[in-house]
Amino acid sequence: MNTEIQPEDSSIETSDSLSIKEPHDIEQLQESILEAQYFDASSMAPLSAASVAALTRLRAYKPPPFDAVWNRLPLSRRAAVLVLLFADRKGDLRVVVTMRANTLRSFSGHAAFPGGKADTLEETPFEIARREASEEIGLPRDDSKIPAPFKIEHLCQLPFSLARTALAVRPCVAFLHVDKTPTASGRAASVEEDMMPRLDAREVAAVFSAPFHNFLKMEDEVRKEDEVRKEDEGKLPGKKSDWYQGVWVQWMETSWRMHNFYVPITNQKVSKPKVREGGQAAIAENLEEEEEAGLTRYKIWGMTARMLVGGFNRAYLSVWHNTHVGDEDLIAKLQEMGRLGEKVPGKKDLSDEDINTARVKLKDEKFGGKI
Repeated sequence: MNTEIQPEDSSIETSDSLSIKEPHDIEQLQESILEAQYFDASSMAPLSAASVAALTRLRAYKPPPFDAVWNRLPLSRRAAVLVLLFADRKGDLRVVVTMRANTLRSFSGHAAFPGGKADTLEETPFEIARREASEEIGLPRDDSKIPAPFKIEHLCQLPFSLARTALAVRPCVAFLHVDKTPTASGRAASVEEDMMPRLDAREVAAVFSAPFHNFLKMEDEVRKEDEVRKEDEGKLPGKKSDWYQGVWVQWMETSWRMHNFYVPITNQKVSKPKVREGGQAAIAENLEEEEEAGLTRYKIWGMTARMLVGGFNRAYLSVWHNTHVGDEDLIAKLQEMGRLGEKVPGKKDLSDEDINTARVKLKDEKFGGKI
């Protein structure tokens, strides 16, 4: 799912530190270090200290209360995405991303997290996200059916975002890891090497991954061992600055950042549909043609990029550009205005004017009429 709406906060901070400031943070980090062996992909590639700390913070994160609003939303306004993390062979976290097929009615050909709309009012956001991930990339929705030794831990839920298609979208963060059971070859299993290639792009054109921590950076993060490679295989393409392009824009008297990330694909395995039909085949073939012609990076932008930047600073204690995360105040105000009722086919849906009106009302309430 990839959708886009304008964020509202213009506060800017620029800290890339991984500092642990509070005593309880230190205690949590120490506890996580003791737990790290459980999450190790192998004894030779333990989770990095930054990854251990990031997972600790995500486990501890609790989003603002939103159940009252969610429970009043009709089925046609509910959606969720799965933000699936795993550790690479160096112990650094990566996130699973898909390329949407051309057959999809909205945002075809865009990079997105696995996800989609609710099927029933009883589904929780995590259930929606897991079901959609099963349908799109073949990740079993039932934990008991995930092939050994792989396991999934639900970490947290991030604040809702408002999609351009007027859906309330909940990002659900999970960690795909392995236990220490060795494979038939005698080595420990690895999500990166053993599980990722199993993900079958069923309803999407491709499945790839991106370095999680890099979404708080303006350049590719290059590890020392990658810098000294003698062979071209596995090296990052182009310049480090090719990773990011962004621009500040003004909207509703607010400055906000449009993010475009370009994820290298020459140093990873990209999974594509085994059986291709319709638009899914078209975009997969287009991707292959572009790769043969020299395409070395996939673009992540829109709401997917906003979720990565705006929400994942919680994992690394780093705030980059806009500090506001999600659109829950806006969603609640639009619901209060009666603009998030049941979707009616053929009828005009949420407009920019509706959003502008809701933002003005929110500012008026916040500043007591002194806007």
